[in-house]
Amino acid sequence: MNHQIFESNYKKLGFLILNPETVEEINGDDYKAYIKVLYLPEGYEITIDFKQYKTSSPSLFFINSNQYLQINKEGKKQGYFMYYNRDFYCVQIHDAEVACDGLLFNNIFEMPMTTLPDKEVLFVEGIYNQIQQEFDAPDSSQEEMIRTYLKQLIIKATRIWKIQQLGVLNDEPSKEMDFFRDFSRLVEIHFRTKHTVADYADILGLAPKTLSNKFNRLELSQPNDIIKDRIILEAKRLLGYSSLSVKEIAYQLGYEDPAYFNRLFTNKVGDTPSNFKKKYLQGKNVQLE
Repeated sequence: MNHQIFESNYKKLGFLILNPETVEEINGDDYKAYIKVLYLPEGYEITIDFKQYKTSSPSLFFINSNQYLQINKEGKKQGYFMYYNRDFYCVQIHDAEVACDGLLFNNIFEMPMTTLPDKEVLFVEGIYNQIQQEFDAPDSSQEEMIRTYLKQLIIKATRIWKIQQLGVLNDEPSKEMDFFRDFSRLVEIHFRTKHTVADYADILGLAPKTLSNKFNRLELSQPNDIIKDRIILEAKRLLGYSSLSVKEIAYQLGYEDPAYFNRLFTNKVGDTPSNFKKKYLQGKNVQLE
């Protein structure tokens, strides 16, 4: 079967093998509210939010429930799509187990893709085969086994993602990595109401300059750019996928002065919010920074 589901109380996890029929289903609205994990061999093309990704080798994608996903082109080999709700597994609650929040999910690079090194492909495909077997022959411990495989997938991908994306940060003491993750998570939680470096420095108990210096030393984007980029990403999502007016979006993102929000957006994107919306809805190539 192409579609398998585990459901108990409020917990839900589903598993699909990709084919033209299931791709059409995934591109609809059915899975928007779920956290999604995609395994795509080479030759796939997908859009996540406003960025396009092509797989030249097997890759994993971790996509949050607030992110837009579209599979544009299938590769020749079989891919897998898994979706689940927070009741089944919440990375925030289980952060001590998998340490992926702020990295695989909610990361400041907006990078949902993990390209698998050759030596890891068999391991990851093995996990998917095990999950499939759990659905083929369910047992009383099915839920815990599936959750264990999901955790293995997340832990493995987090390790690979860190090497691929964080460069020098991997050589730093673990407290620096934790600091980076904390900042990422705080921005994800507060970007609608806290817009300045000083706001986040205050929560972290640092001087704003100390916060900026940490990012400078590690050659990461400036905290101010990270905060503003997250606000702009949300603005793009609301412009593209909601019926809110530009003024309503400005208010929702914590800007009392819509004109200020307009200037910020135009400055960052190179297009006014209303132009961006118009172009996006017409299916034109929106400037992707």
